[in-house]
Amino acid sequence: MAVVKPFPAIRPQAVKAAEIAALPYDVFTREEAVKEIEKHPLSFLRVDRPETNFPEGTDMYSPKVYEKAGELLWKLVDTGDLCQDMESCYYIYELSVGNHVQTGVVACTSVDDYLDHVIKCHENTRPEKEADRIRHIEACHAQTGPIYLAHCPDPQLRRLLDIKKCSHPNYNFQGEDGVRHRVWAVYEGNVIEKIEKSFGKMDRIYVADGHHRAAAAVKIAQKRREKNPGYTGKESFNYFLSVLFPWDELHIVEYNRVVKDLGGKNLEEFLREVGKCFQVEKRGGCPVKPEKKGVFGLYVEKTWYRLTIKEEYKSSDPVKNLDVSILQDCLLAPVLGIQNPKEDPRIQFVGGIRGFRELEERADREGGAAFSLYPTDMMELIRVADTDQLMPPKSTWFEPKLRSGLFIHRI
Repeated sequence: MAVVKPFPAIRPQAVKAAEIAALPYDVFTREEAVKEIEKHPLSFLRVDRPETNFPEGTDMYSPKVYEKAGELLWKLVDTGDLCQDMESCYYIYELSVGNHVQTGVVACTSVDDYLDHVIKCHENTRPEKEADRIRHIEACHAQTGPIYLAHCPDPQLRRLLDIKKCSHPNYNFQGEDGVRHRVWAVYEGNVIEKIEKSFGKMDRIYVADGHHRAAAAVKIAQKRREKNPGYTGKESFNYFLSVLFPWDELHIVEYNRVVKDLGGKNLEEFLREVGKCFQVEKRGGCPVKPEKKGVFGLYVEKTWYRLTIKEEYKSSDPVKNLDVSILQDCLLAPVLGIQNPKEDPRIQFVGGIRGFRELEERADREGGAAFSLYPTDMMELIRVADTDQLMPPKSTWFEPKLRSGLFIHRI
């Protein structure tokens, strides 16, 4: 059963929360991160993307860059912009935009639950990205980015959080993207006990986003356990910073693709090859937003096409029947020669939040093709994780995004 613990977070003063809170480090290019920091000098991006504090061209993986991250984090603490709670708490974290509202619990989850597959993954990790997060955590002596977890909806837990949400929040601000963030610190011992018991009844929790951060935290814990064979299991390194949401409140948007060329084919040859597995309908200048599974948009040479997978290429396998897998196995690999999308420099992944114009501009600039997809469903993610399989890279894009810098776990 899941072990989900309260902890004393390092977090912003209420008046500084909006300025410090930042989108996750990996949704920005370096150029975008630099501009964001120029607009918001207190932005936590300075810690999460420490290379932005150095001249362009500086190796982002050099020791001095990671050392800068630690220096900047603890400077925020020294100046009082960040403060550490004196007692262990849970934190309720609500994100809302438009009609969408999701409410999670910020807590520390167990490394052993990860190792024992109580916390279940659906995505492979890349060694270089793991190493980056390991160095960042070690330089900061803290976990600065929460792991995004999903759990089975629990009506009793939901009622408990709703009652607490009737009180005045510790933080209440709206980001420039229109997302409102509200936070309540849960100090009451009886409420803490009920929350802990609710999670203790759950036999599985799912990593929605943050696989590399989770894997990095686990490897650091394993290393420290080797150095401290007498560890008790209560040390802070045995846990990692998480936000846990009921899966029925989560929203996944599409994760689109752009390929830089047509693999040496002209347009006629390319469309003929695509037609072997897909029904192809020309749609002209109007973007194709897939309305159901098995339907894809294709943009090439300033024209949109609607692609529908033929029935014989569908599968009952939880991974092979994902739209991202169908596109990879029936088009990207056989037609465009992209065998390993994790490493092939010809392919780019574009979150659906960036819109169709981004797809068109990239495809036109590169002289290649763009593909719009139907979003992966949360139940598809769960089926893959429950069968101990892994999704292809860049299968899910969760919105709205959690903010970094609101909660920090010192280890």
